[in-house]
Amino acid sequence: MDPIHFYSTSDDYGEFSNFSPHSILLDGKRWPTSEHYFQAQKFHDESHREEIRRASTPMLAAQLGRDRKKKLRPDWERIKDGVMKDAVLAKFSQHAELAALLLATGEAMLVEHTANDAYWGDGGHGRGRNRLGQILMQVREVLRVKSSGA
Repeated sequence: MDPIHFYSTSDDYGEFSNFSPHSILLDGKRWPTSEHYFQAQKFHDESHREEIRRASTPMLAAQLGRDRKKKLRPDWERIKDGVMKDAVLAKFSQHAELAALLLATGEAMLVEHTANDAYWGDGGHGRGRNRLGQILMQVREVLRVKSSGA
């Protein structure tokens, strides 16, 4: 089975992008996108987290989250994959149409194909870590087990 590549929200499987316009309810708040949630979790400063949550676009949320004038939480590198998984699981659990789309990918390898990111994506050359793709496949398995009633 061929891998499924995704990146832009306007392409096939654009719903797999953290920029897709699907809000999530997590930690008692509504977040406009999973990107908003992920970026905000980089900081302990509640006012900066709220500024990110209220950002008008996921791109602005990402820019605010990458602002290194703000102090990152010291455990960020250790917890970031778990934060991403929480956000992705919330997104695909809270939107039935997204769960169905993800489950319909079967056993296909999911790859965030971008030269912009060799950690979350494949680095554009296939040698990146593709952590977002891996997390999506983990979430797909969680949803598959839930849907089978196991």
